[in-house]
Amino acid sequence: MAKPEAPKEPAKPKKKTVTRPDIATLAGIALALAGILGGLILEKGKLSDVMQGTAAMIVLGGTFGAVLVTNPMPVVVRAFRGLGAVFFETASSTGEIIESLIQYATKARKNGIVSLESEAAAIPDPFLRKALGLAVDGTDLQEMRKMMETDIALAEQTVEEEAKVWEAAGGYAPTVGIIGAVMGLIQVMKHLEDIKEVGHGIAVAFVATVYGVGTANILFLPMANKLKARGRSAMLLKEMMLEGVIGIVEGLNPTLIRMKLASYDLEPAPKAKPAKAADAKPPAAKAAAAKPAAKEASAA
Repeated sequence: MAKPEAPKEPAKPKKKTVTRPDIATLAGIALALAGILGGLILEKGKLSDVMQGTAAMIVLGGTFGAVLVTNPMPVVVRAFRGLGAVFFETASSTGEIIESLIQYATKARKNGIVSLESEAAAIPDPFLRKALGLAVDGTDLQEMRKMMETDIALAEQTVEEEAKVWEAAGGYAPTVGIIGAVMGLIQVMKHLEDIKEVGHGIAVAFVATVYGVGTANILFLPMANKLKARGRSAMLLKEMMLEGVIGIVEGLNPTLIRMKLASYDLEPAPKAKPAKAADAKPPAAKAAAAKPAAKEASAA
């Protein structure tokens, strides 16, 4: 008679990556624009003075045209897709990953590293899933380290390429803005007979320079640096995962692995304070309270 199959454990639901708006990016752009435009208004200027569609077309068109000449099309497309990392940030999961690695290490010490096969296949992070999968398959430790370090280096190179697209835009925009200003001045020179028109034309011509310098220093260059910062954080997280898996393969004590990985957690969770008992008394107070009770018992 066939034995009934044991019920399978329900698969654990994968945790969704929590993203939220990057307050630093949004507040920084808003503060920069408020400062510049506020200064213009305080100097009795008008917003219409710097609202020139032709200047924006010259600066943005010339800048992105030069960027396309500088970088391959696939890199430019990746750079635009990666803009989400500038305006949105992912909630830090370093502490959760450390706890997961400690659980894997504890199970591996008790049941062997092969017992992690099912857990390795269900890991949502592709880098950790690959590293732990190689460890379960018995890959040589040095070979595994080499393979995973290659993945880290390639991911870092990808981030650098995307950041260089915006660095290039930040370098070209001011120069294209000057070209726009010169083109405006050329048009002004055609109407020297009208002094009022000349003054107005010169003011309009320099709006292109404002657009070029402004977009470079408020948007393009800061976006490149933000992408680099995001990339460094991601690489640090990958290095932590690799060190944790290597510790599991080496059979290190889970406590030692936790101490090793704790250095990577730049935002550790606050420790909960132990609750104090309401009736807790210091030893001296307890001894003083015990003396009258002992005298009453002896008198009785």
